[in-house]
Amino acid sequence: MCLDENGNPPMNSSHNPTIANVVPWSDKVTAYDREHFTVYLRLLDAAADGASAEEMSRIVLGIDPTKEPARAKQAFESHLRRARWMTEHGYRNLMQ
Repeated sequence: MCLDENGNPPMNSSHNPTIANVVPWSDKVTAYDREHFTVYLRLLDAAADGASAEEMSRIVLGIDPTKEPARAKQAFESHLRRARWMTEHGYRNLMQ
């Protein structure tokens, strides 16, 4: 893997969808959820592996927490919360 000048993995690649500052919330699975399903899985996996919020913001969300600390924190918390919601509730909508 290529690292940037600070030794960090590359941020958001062209394969990743655009990340909102806050996930659009609904009691049902949304188009945003479907588009960001892989992002949610990557966040859950990284959290289970003990990655820091800063690492997940940089690597998974593509937001540099040193340049945009408030946005990185808000987006990270919002997306991880939604990812967890998907595992507890949202998956039911996918099975219908």
